[in-house]
Amino acid sequence: MKKAVILFIILTFTLLSCSAQEESDISGSLKGGLRYLAVDSGNKPLEYTVYRGDYIVLELPAGPQTFSVPDLDIEVSLPQPASEKPYVKMKESGVFPFTLGERQGTITVVELTEAHYTEFTAEEAAAFINQTEPLVLDVRTEGEYRAGHLVGASLLPVQVLTENLDKLEPYKDKDILIYCASGNRSTVASRILIDAGFTRIYNLRYGYGNWVRGGFPVE
Repeated sequence: MKKAVILFIILTFTLLSCSAQEESDISGSLKGGLRYLAVDSGNKPLEYTVYRGDYIVLELPAGPQTFSVPDLDIEVSLPQPASEKPYVKMKESGVFPFTLGERQGTITVVELTEAHYTEFTAEEAAAFINQTEPLVLDVRTEGEYRAGHLVGASLLPVQVLTENLDKLEPYKDKDILIYCASGNRSTVASRILIDAGFTRIYNLRYGYGNWVRGGFPVE
């Protein structure tokens, strides 16, 4: 009996350590729904790990420089003009070589996996809504929301989610179904809520567009 208890403690500690290690491998920090990645002033290859769906901002020690990820068809001049979006979207998971000016690097894009997190197709989400009546959270912009949204959805754009977490406090241990246009911003929002202690997060993996194509109700 004592050996079984000791083994259980060891396994629990190992699982917790692995979970912490995995999270510590994610680069940068989230601010306003964007993941900021610091770029040092050295000349060694750059290595980053981010989540699929992250909107990354490279914090340059000096500029301007060209950021190029050929496998993702990304090539932008940094820093971007004020008229352009200040981020680059990581739409696909995988390991992608890139160049930043004359420097080389690799960005590893991983899927979000958490004990408190589940991804749904449109069909699964529709069944889930009918069965459990979760809080349906739209994290797109106000303009996107006005153009059409899931029936009964509440709007809270991912850009202002962190500073408005108190509005969601009553749902900390209740079901929350999150969606955006294509499943990227909703993944970022899911990460923010999980980090804040929310325990039942569901993500509409392919977003509002997939929901509409499936013929599910909107308003």
